[in-house]
Amino acid sequence: MPPFPSKQTILIVDDEPINIKALEFVLGEEHNLAYATSGEIALEMAQSDPQPDLILMDIVMPGLDGFEVCALLKENDRTRNIPVVFLTAKWETSEETKGLELGAVDYIRKPFSPPIIRARIRNHLELKKNRDLLENLSTLDGLTNIPNRRRFDEIYAHEWTRAIRTKSPLSLLFIDIDHFKNYNDLYGHMAGDDCLKAVARVLQSSLGRPADFLARFGGEEFIILLPETREQGCIHLAENIRSALKTLHIEHLDSPVADYLTVSIGSVTCTDVAQCDRSNLLEHADRMLYQAKNEGRNCVRAKSMP
Repeated sequence: MPPFPSKQTILIVDDEPINIKALEFVLGEEHNLAYATSGEIALEMAQSDPQPDLILMDIVMPGLDGFEVCALLKENDRTRNIPVVFLTAKWETSEETKGLELGAVDYIRKPFSPPIIRARIRNHLELKKNRDLLENLSTLDGLTNIPNRRRFDEIYAHEWTRAIRTKSPLSLLFIDIDHFKNYNDLYGHMAGDDCLKAVARVLQSSLGRPADFLARFGGEEFIILLPETREQGCIHLAENIRSALKTLHIEHLDSPVADYLTVSIGSVTCTDVAQCDRSNLLEHADRMLYQAKNEGRNCVRAKSMP
């Protein structure tokens, strides 16, 4: 997913061109601005990659009004953490209460003061940046510095939905370090930690596209999610990983498989995600991994599903 430039992005939602022009004049130099002239368009843009950092929205609009858009944003796991600021000429306590109860973070009254709107928007964006930083830290594995199981579950759900919408295949690689307990027993747990970091680096460097997603699944297990990838591409990546580890040649003299560190890999591809089950796909990848381990390790076993 390509990042925004260094400036944070504000999505301005307003059906009046004069209001958009005024906000562009006040906020355009300090921030990246995107525009939506209806609530329906705003909902689409909020879910697109990359997402806005803040939504500045009028309440009164044709079609969906600001309150309805805010409620829908907060109901969606993908958009609920985007701060919403209402910009409105309506200034009744009941209106403000309603917006805040729906999840908006602030109200700015029209006609607005440029210094005040700049300062308040800057404060909300700074809070958003800090929350994002904490969120990112909570989804990283502390040892290998790659995403953890929690983050994998989030990305997996998102990519599953996207694969259904685009009717594209989805693949998984389940990777397990062979005889890792033996490695720890022989070389010690500090060396074991270094080993896990080295394997994570190999796996990360093997990925060819921004959409390919690696996570530490737990212990000595890793998982790679491969959107829009068919079985042959999945197997090709798995074999590249095995080759890279052979080249790296991390000594493992207590492995009955080889004198260097190896991995077993289970590969599964769902060609029609609408006909598959998300949890079953993981189970099938685990079964393929078990088969690889049962058939000598240091190998890939693959399966394609409808």
